[in-house]
Amino acid sequence: MKLELSEEQQMLKQTIKRFLENEIRPYAEEYTDQLIPKELAHELLKKLIPFGFIVGPFPEEAGGMNLDTISQGILYEELFRVFPGLGGIAFITQDTALSLYEDGNEEQINRFIPKLLSGDYIGCVAVTEPDVGSNPSDVKTRAILEDGRYRMNGQKIWISNGSISDLAIVLARTEKEAGKKSVSRFIVERSVSEYSTKDIKKLGLNAWPTSELFFDDISVPEENLLGETGEGLKSTLKAFERARCFVALYSIGISQASVDATIQYVKDRQQWGKPIGQHQMVQDMLAEMLTELDAARLLAYRGLYLIGKGVRCDTQTSMAKYYATEAGVKITSNAIQIHGGYGLSKEFPVERYFRDARMLTIPDGTSQIQKLIIARNSIGLAAFK
Repeated sequence: MKLELSEEQQMLKQTIKRFLENEIRPYAEEYTDQLIPKELAHELLKKLIPFGFIVGPFPEEAGGMNLDTISQGILYEELFRVFPGLGGIAFITQDTALSLYEDGNEEQINRFIPKLLSGDYIGCVAVTEPDVGSNPSDVKTRAILEDGRYRMNGQKIWISNGSISDLAIVLARTEKEAGKKSVSRFIVERSVSEYSTKDIKKLGLNAWPTSELFFDDISVPEENLLGETGEGLKSTLKAFERARCFVALYSIGISQASVDATIQYVKDRQQWGKPIGQHQMVQDMLAEMLTELDAARLLAYRGLYLIGKGVRCDTQTSMAKYYATEAGVKITSNAIQIHGGYGLSKEFPVERYFRDARMLTIPDGTSQIQKLIIARNSIGLAAFK
């Protein structure tokens, strides 16, 4: 694994930085703590797509750009730095499309992928339920086949993009018995199989909708079964491996924004006749922030590199997710501390960075679950099934 970016990747980083600062930053400032309207989300996604967001991982014949995983990471890290909410909408739509492309049949791919890759559709992945978080094999949402259609009943919670989604990949039980082989995935198109939603009021990431989804006896066409019956859990866990690297990058982008704001502040803020950046304890905290950030970034890009090589790397992606999200909380907390009283003010962005970073230690597997995965894979002894 090369530690330096290629010339093309460096150019990509500079190009996307300029674009985001000029075209996306104004929206980020407007929607710092309020939901992005659905219409605006579609509009902004269409601005992002030509640079490789959403379409990046897909082959050209599918309407994609065939970007390597490191380049995809560069794009999203920069977007998470500037506008985390929009970054979440884009990545979850991309992840929805990838799940569909990897496990869908030709008819499903032709029907849905163009809508997702164009930004006409916003996607979501519905796994978590009120009583089911870290063990998706226990989902209670049911999909019963009757006369060529699945009758779906159940509830999902903490679903990113939920209220603005046009299409959901839903994990549901297709057999009465519990267990790994009794759950499957379904493509639920909202205009055909209408589900209702309710947004959740959150600590942070408030531009990005997180929702409850309700499936009240909705009818899903039989042809919308994604993959084979009973293979839903296997496909879901595979998607988690990829997603965890991007959650790590999410934290890294927010942390970088926090570091940038803090560096500027310690140069400008005067105390005892000199910038506070010249004081030893401020430098101590800043050095910790910079080191934690760099270590997190290296772990995240190692995970992306291994994913790009096509090797199993759930240990490495769990390390990246665990370390980067916990580091993000420390980094943004230190940013508040360095800002002093101003760090607690809504007039400065660092309090928001802390709230946003704190949101990321839980989704796609808590920090504690990541530790159990790392230990299990290292010693061969499982603390959970």
